[in-house]
Amino acid sequence: MMNKIFAFKCSKHKYLKHSHLKYKKIMVATSLVGCSLLLTACAGTLRASWPTALSPFNWFGSSLSVSEQGMGKINKQTDMTQSAIEQSLAGKYRLRSGMEMQNGKLVSVVQGMKDGQVKLEFHGLVDGKVNRIDILDDGIKTVWGAKIGIPFSDLYKKAFGECQRSHDLTIQPTVVCTAPQSQHVSYVFTGIWDGPEGLMPSDDVLKNWKVSRIVWKS
Repeated sequence: MMNKIFAFKCSKHKYLKHSHLKYKKIMVATSLVGCSLLLTACAGTLRASWPTALSPFNWFGSSLSVSEQGMGKINKQTDMTQSAIEQSLAGKYRLRSGMEMQNGKLVSVVQGMKDGQVKLEFHGLVDGKVNRIDILDDGIKTVWGAKIGIPFSDLYKKAFGECQRSHDLTIQPTVVCTAPQSQHVSYVFTGIWDGPEGLMPSDDVLKNWKVSRIVWKS
C-alpha cells in the first residue's frame, strides 16, 4: 500500500512538474514573441533614423579597396565633381577641391582629408570624369593585398621591365612600378638613394623601399 501511495505521489509530482514546465515553456514562448515584435519595431526605427553613412548596416563590408576598375565605387564613369565623389565615399573623408594646370589642360582636383592630412586625391578634366586617383591612406588596400608601407621585396623580385625612375611626385628619390595584376594600378616607392641622379637604384637597394602612394589611372 505504501508503495502504491508513494508511486502515486511520485506520479503526481511528475505531473505537477510537467505542468510547471509546460507553463514555463508557454511563458518563454510568449516572451520571445514579445521580444521578436519589439526587436522588429526597433529595427524599423533604426532603419528609418540612421543616416546612410552612419548606419550600423554599413559598418561591415564597406571598406574601400583599389582594383583595376578604380577605388570602391569610384571609377572612370564617376563625374569629376566634389558632390559625386563625396557620395561615393559616404562621408568617410572631409573633401576640398581646386584646379591646376597639367600638360596645358585645366584639371579639377578633389582631395580627401582625414586628421588634417591629405589621404586621397582625385584628378580629372573640368566637367569630365575621374581619370586618376592617388591613395595615401594606409587603411586602403588593393584587392591583391598591397598597401601603403609594404616593402618592394614583397611585390617584386626585380625592377627591370616593371619600374621607372620618377621625379614628379616628391623630393625624395622615387620609383614607380606597374602592378603585376593591372596596367591601371601603380605603386610609388620611396627610399634612400645615394647614387647618381636620375639612375635607377639596384634591386638590392630597392628591396627595402616602401610604397608611399598607390595610383590608379583609367
